[in-house]
Amino acid sequence: MEAFPQQISLIEVVKNHDVERVRTALKSKTNIEVTDAQKRTPLLIATQNNDVEIAMVLINAGADVNAQDQKQDSPLLYAAAEGRLQILRLILKAKPNFKVYNRYGGTALIPASERGHVDIVKELLKTKIDIDHKNNLGWTALMEAIVLGDGGPRHQEIVKLLVDAGADVNIPDNDGVTPLAHAKRRKLNEMIVILEKAGAR
Repeated sequence: MEAFPQQISLIEVVKNHDVERVRTALKSKTNIEVTDAQKRTPLLIATQNNDVEIAMVLINAGADVNAQDQKQDSPLLYAAAEGRLQILRLILKAKPNFKVYNRYGGTALIPASERGHVDIVKELLKTKIDIDHKNNLGWTALMEAIVLGDGGPRHQEIVKLLVDAGADVNIPDNDGVTPLAHAKRRKLNEMIVILEKAGAR
């Protein structure tokens, strides 16, 4: 069996996309939570690289899906924000902590909604994630889909998914502006219809 005397070796083989050496390192009982200079764990690096096979090996070996780096990214938060659907599904099976927040004080659902990741939103809405959580800006996932989205079909679908899942359509931002008011300001007619049907004011 190949030895891994230095903990940094697991970081390096993950960065090099070498799944066989990752398996060897794990058999050698190397530290699965070793971090690099940015405090990234091997699993976070694999997630950032969209390296599904290595992520699966690490998760199956018990890697912490909640471990955050110096930017407060975790595998769950990064996968959701960047649309890493296959890895997100693996992470969800590991029962992540949805109360680990990103550097903006937000859940995984908020950036996924903002960036139009429809399939990610669908997966997260199957979980117990707080659909109405407000980040440091006072924005919920619904608010970000309206204010920061492009208003197109993907964001329209996300708004409908959130509303259908029970999102509170009347939670205002920190300035007291409601989702409906923002939609009207941006002339997002399709979203206005969805919101008004749901009782938005």
